[in-house]
Amino acid sequence: MSHQRAEGWSRREFLGGLTLAGTAGLLGLRPGPVRAEPPPETTRIRLVVRRGSVCGVPMQMTEDLLHGEGFTEVQYVEKKTNVEGLQALASGEGDMAQNFLGPTLILIDAGDPLVLLAGVHVGCLELFGADRVRAIRDLKGKTVSVPDLGGSEHVFLASMLAYVGLDPRKDVTWVTHPHAEAARLLAAGKVDAVMAIPPESQELRAKQIGNVVVNTMMDRPWSQYFCCMVTGNREFVRKYPVATKRALRAIFKAVDFCTREPNLFARFLVDRGYRNDYNLTLQALQEIPYVTWRQYDPEDAVRFYALRLHEVGMIKSSPRKLIAQGTDWRFLNELKKELKE
Repeated sequence: MSHQRAEGWSRREFLGGLTLAGTAGLLGLRPGPVRAEPPPETTRIRLVVRRGSVCGVPMQMTEDLLHGEGFTEVQYVEKKTNVEGLQALASGEGDMAQNFLGPTLILIDAGDPLVLLAGVHVGCLELFGADRVRAIRDLKGKTVSVPDLGGSEHVFLASMLAYVGLDPRKDVTWVTHPHAEAARLLAAGKVDAVMAIPPESQELRAKQIGNVVVNTMMDRPWSQYFCCMVTGNREFVRKYPVATKRALRAIFKAVDFCTREPNLFARFLVDRGYRNDYNLTLQALQEIPYVTWRQYDPEDAVRFYALRLHEVGMIKSSPRKLIAQGTDWRFLNELKKELKE
């Protein structure tokens, strides 16, 4: 499919065209196991999404796949931030979402009815520093810009600081700025570090603003643990287990297809006006290691980040308690066997 042909299509037309082009084979659609399952207990599914999120774009492109799983009503609940999305999920406004792990653990610890279902990919965040910041420990006494306190970038960097022995409550000064302003301040030397997500990190690298202190896609230990995971509303998962598994299947088929054809997903984001730069968006999608959903253990990620957040007082529960009360891996384990590469 050419870029010209993809321009101006709706999500339904876009994926419909792919299906007509024989994309079922690329997506690994296997009707046998699906037919062997009972139909979903509900035919409505509500996905909480952040429009324009690059790492979350596969979930934005699941509508036709969900119809194939027996859902007749697919709704997208749009929220601006990761925390707003989690709150919508906990309140019952949505059924499933893809979120950063750290803020999710904080809400589970607080008693919100959320359950982690699967990891999607590791490392999509990058820490950029001024010349005087070459390692995480160099942030002691420095000023760090994040979009919002309690959000993904803030919680993730707090975990990093705790890992190297710094106290994020005392050892750094936090300021909040949107990405464009944060990039300008970093270039001007008015902040010492910025935590960025795709494609903002690709943009900072392209413009040579700051230096990459940590790339969580490549640098250990961060590259060994999921940052983004699928979360469900606990009551939805309890009440509708077949629907939960079918929805997860659709999501991971979209994830696999994004790995094979990232250009189509980049074109979708640009054509819909969610992103401006096709090349940077495509680069981001090519860099995000979606294949790790099969390879890594999500429980390891929960344990790792729960320990970090517990160390700095952001959560009270032990990793064991969070895993027992806030995770359900049975659907993931079944799908790993079913959706083999």
